[in-house]
Amino acid sequence: MPDKPTIISEKSVPFRGGGFLPKPKRIIGPLVFVGLILFWEYGSQNGFISPLVLPAPSEAWNAFMDLVDSGLLWQHLAASLQRLVIGWSTGTFLGIFVGTLIGLFSVARSGLSPLVSAIFPIPKIALLPLFIIWFGIGEGSKVATIMFGTFFPTVIATYGGIDNVDRNLIRMGQSFGLKRFSIIRKIILPGALPAILSGARISAAIAIILLVAAEMIAAEYGIGAYILLAGSLMATDQLIAGVAMLSVLGLVIAWLIGLAEKYFLKWRT
Repeated sequence: MPDKPTIISEKSVPFRGGGFLPKPKRIIGPLVFVGLILFWEYGSQNGFISPLVLPAPSEAWNAFMDLVDSGLLWQHLAASLQRLVIGWSTGTFLGIFVGTLIGLFSVARSGLSPLVSAIFPIPKIALLPLFIIWFGIGEGSKVATIMFGTFFPTVIATYGGIDNVDRNLIRMGQSFGLKRFSIIRKIILPGALPAILSGARISAAIAIILLVAAEMIAAEYGIGAYILLAGSLMATDQLIAGVAMLSVLGLVIAWLIGLAEKYFLKWRT
């Protein structure tokens, strides 16, 4: 008798083309924050964390609520956000523009790239007195410091991202007869966008650092001015509250840039 045909059972094969795409674990981050705050509060209440060195989170929260009740919170936030938005957005726009010129044109690369490399390592806080001489003690010097500090990392991230675009894609566009502007718009800039957005994260952190430094010099309102006043009065609870506001500000900016990455980089998934 002929052998019975072998029946092969179908077995699903797991998808292996994820490309090491990280899966978000949204609950882990909040748990880490809550755990650290609870440990900090427990240590402060039980004495092995000195309140003179590091006040309890509950004390910092009370100082923050006092700031809210007095109405000064919104004045400090409004002043800081105005300086941050103007300085960071202007520096980022100019940085993308100059970085694109360096990445695409040989003359611009030869002339501007050495200049960027020479100025970028200079601590921008050290230039703040010079900006005060140029733009005065008011808003101009503070915005200029933030703009100058965010400009250079954005330039480097932009032309670095352009240099890393796959040249085979550019050659493919040329072989299909695409014009130079179309290749730049459809191939080069989208390919460089991940590096540009990563540079935006770095420049945003630099902008917050420079914001605090600039506001510590002759600023009536602003988070940096609030922190400086708290440090002068040895009010560590207010100092921690001000630092916490900066941390929340950084988290909000990182979240917004993350949304931009999800929107503009859908083609990577």
